[in-house]
Amino acid sequence: MNYKTRSDGDVLKTHFKGGLFTSLLMTGLFVVAAQGVSGIAVAAEESTHQSKHWITEAPSDSVKDQRIEKYLRGFDQPMWEVGERYGSIVQAIKDQNFDLAAYHWDKIKVTIENGLMKRPARRQNAEAILLNNTWAEVKNDFTSKDLTKAKQGLVKAKAACMACHAAENVTFINNQPLFTRQ
Repeated sequence: MNYKTRSDGDVLKTHFKGGLFTSLLMTGLFVVAAQGVSGIAVAAEESTHQSKHWITEAPSDSVKDQRIEKYLRGFDQPMWEVGERYGSIVQAIKDQNFDLAAYHWDKIKVTIENGLMKRPARRQNAEAILLNNTWAEVKNDFTSKDLTKAKQGLVKAKAACMACHAAENVTFINNQPLFTRQ
């Protein structure tokens, strides 16, 4: 056979006359189509499980609520924020930036109150030790813009935090640089 003088179609017709070529071609097309359809089904299933819309595309309100509750966790995340803000207050007092200290102190209160929604069993100690009286005293010390009073407020804040940790049986929290270095 002279392939140079024939078109591709003629070569195929010459070598694959009749049903064999057609059968092979149809089988190949079927396999490719079947793989494509199953691939689409898998991709569709994965997209619902891997969507960035993990709340709005939850399969039910119950699953959505469980996802949100799991994501928001317990009291550890609010306390992490409180610790970060407490550290910022320490630095603000050193810098005599009393407005910044008062700002973070306000945010600490909001953060603790929000955390108590998640862990209401911690409310009694949080209110008795910090929120009911000490919080306002410390706020007054910071807003006085007097360095001596602001430092006294910081001592009160630290003592209240450590006392609350002790009351909640997590005294190991008190043994960290946040409280040991100042």
